[in-house]
Amino acid sequence: MTQADKASQLAALHVKGRPLVLYNVWDAGSARSAAKAGSKAIATGSWSMAAAHGFDDGEAIPLDLIETIVGRIASVVALPLTVDFEGGYAQDPDGVAKNAARIIAAGAVGLNFEDQIVGTGALYAIADQVQRIKAIRSAADDLGIAVFINARTDLFLLEADKARHASLVDVAIERAQAYQQAGCSGFFIPGLLDESGIATICDALTLPVNVMVMGDAPDREALTGLGVSRISYGPGPYLAAQARFVEQCAASLAGA
Repeated sequence: MTQADKASQLAALHVKGRPLVLYNVWDAGSARSAAKAGSKAIATGSWSMAAAHGFDDGEAIPLDLIETIVGRIASVVALPLTVDFEGGYAQDPDGVAKNAARIIAAGAVGLNFEDQIVGTGALYAIADQVQRIKAIRSAADDLGIAVFINARTDLFLLEADKARHASLVDVAIERAQAYQQAGCSGFFIPGLLDESGIATICDALTLPVNVMVMGDAPDREALTGLGVSRISYGPGPYLAAQARFVEQCAASLAGA
């Protein structure tokens, strides 16, 4: 299967009422395990990938290393690969485009791309993020790959008071519609766990909506009924794997 075919396959997997489930990976080994378990696509998580290689989240892991890891994953699994691209490792559209081209050339057919100005706790203005998304779409087009740009808004992650999340739903929809006009393929709303808010966003958009499982998130059956098209797990799989490792390591060392 060509990379272009994988891009088409990834897009086709996003269906309301039959959401794509992505159990996030952090290296080639975990990607192989996800494929063996029956995953339909492979998705990296930035937090997990950074932690697995000794870095903090927030673009602390070098882009060169991300590029290498993506290449290794693409070389050992035949499934569509979507990569957590964080904020694109640049603020200006030209820099984002160049960096996106590197990750696509390494084998990615999907990119998660957030609207938080990395490390600041603030969001890009809609107009600025639109230009950044357009730059990724242009870079992908130049490579002949219909990359699935999963436009992520950090509106809900940055608002710790969940009681205020309902007031941000319309703002999120405004961003999603602008991002769609810029060329994104899906809309990611990590941090929003309220069923009413999720349903409102799903109903308002023609874009596939991605929800991240965390805390007291609705279960898969509920998310499916709300109209979600993609369910991902963020750092959860890495944390679970490390907890299990510590448990087994401690048991092995007991009495030594």
